[in-house]
Amino acid sequence: MPSAESHRAQAEQPARATAEPPPAGTAACAPLGPDGKPISWTEWPGRLTEFADELPLHALMLSATRLLGAYGQHTVQAAGLKVSLAGLGVLRVLMASDGLKSTELAEQAWSSPGTVTSVVNTLVKGGFVERKPDAADRRVVRLYITDQGRALISYYVPQAAARWRKAFDFVDEADEAVVRGFFIQMIDHLSQLLREERGA
Repeated sequence: MPSAESHRAQAEQPARATAEPPPAGTAACAPLGPDGKPISWTEWPGRLTEFADELPLHALMLSATRLLGAYGQHTVQAAGLKVSLAGLGVLRVLMASDGLKSTELAEQAWSSPGTVTSVVNTLVKGGFVERKPDAADRRVVRLYITDQGRALISYYVPQAAARWRKAFDFVDEADEAVVRGFFIQMIDHLSQLLREERGA
């Protein structure tokens, strides 16, 4: 059974990562679509790729994000991991800012506290995250990524890198800066709109 140390070692040597099995307790599961049902690759995504003329931009973006989410979950399952893409997102946030409160984590992940709590509960049960009382105020609970959680991320990133590159290989290199600028501008704009909606 691979240890956390072995997965940390493979993070330092990415070339060997693909030869290592996934962390313990992360067996593969059937790929699921945006509706939560098992994907039939001969039928899916079906009508998701059929668009009417003059379809609004938000409708195109929603279709793209649904497909991207399903593709992202496939990269997780293809790596042999039994976790959700949302769970990986939480682990990535905690790797960058460990010891967050649940409300802070939800804010950084642009998610609702209820959704984050559900995801964190699963990660805690799997041994990837742990809850600890705040040193200054025992009523406050903070979230910390465990060594097993770090090993999971260190394993997933090199496993999925090629698939994520393939997801955007249709973008011409000369257009990449424009596409990147559009996404950054959209993220900034939508973030501001959400703050206004939430009264921040």
